[in-house]
Amino acid sequence: MTDRVLLITGASRGIGAATARLAARDGYRLALLSRHRDSLAPLVDEIGQDRALALAADVTDWDGLSAAIATAENHYGRLDAVFGNAGVMHPSTFLGGDSDDDSGDGDSGGGVPEKWRDMVLTNVYGAAITARAALPALTRTEGHLLLTGSVAGRGIRPGNLYSATKWAVTGLAGAIRAEAVGTGVRVTLIQPGLVDTELITAEQRAKPTLEPEDIGNAVLYALAQPARVDVNEIVVRPTGQDPER
Repeated sequence: MTDRVLLITGASRGIGAATARLAARDGYRLALLSRHRDSLAPLVDEIGQDRALALAADVTDWDGLSAAIATAENHYGRLDAVFGNAGVMHPSTFLGGDSDDDSGDGDSGGGVPEKWRDMVLTNVYGAAITARAALPALTRTEGHLLLTGSVAGRGIRPGNLYSATKWAVTGLAGAIRAEAVGTGVRVTLIQPGLVDTELITAEQRAKPTLEPEDIGNAVLYALAQPARVDVNEIVVRPTGQDPER
């Protein structure tokens, strides 16, 4: 088998699932990772079990995550690209009480500090150990690592911890790219604006939004470039979104 292999975390819905469908149409074989294998069953059936492998792992669990990535490489014999897409979003306010945040990135409400730990672990630590687990396989194929950031990681959002986690992903992508010089591995940071997924509120859904497929197309664009081209960052906002948001 010679078709390129793409592993996607957070693959059961939203951007991850949309990217998987587009990649399958482009001929990729897929390793799809989510916390629960059952959540991936409809997508695997849609794509075809001969081209999609369902893997269960929590991206904050090093042992489970690294084992899943090793399983994918062993199953297909290679990994050509890994899209670290898993992420969560919870409201936050550091002053307490209600927040009137209108950032357009899914973070509004009164703040739930007990959920912040999961957000920081998933969005930052999870992205970091996804890279750490995948890069040995990617160096063997001179492959491609992609991470989902956000336009929220490009500007200040009052009281917004989600934004801070995406600032961290921006720095993480740059640090990995610098360390990977000379390996042939390329690193791309995908920075979406407001995307119509289950993470956003009804109020935000009334604003200009992207579809998950729009981000999937950005991922496929980066992957389609010749080996000499390293697309470092892609920023995709819906038409009409506040340029500062």
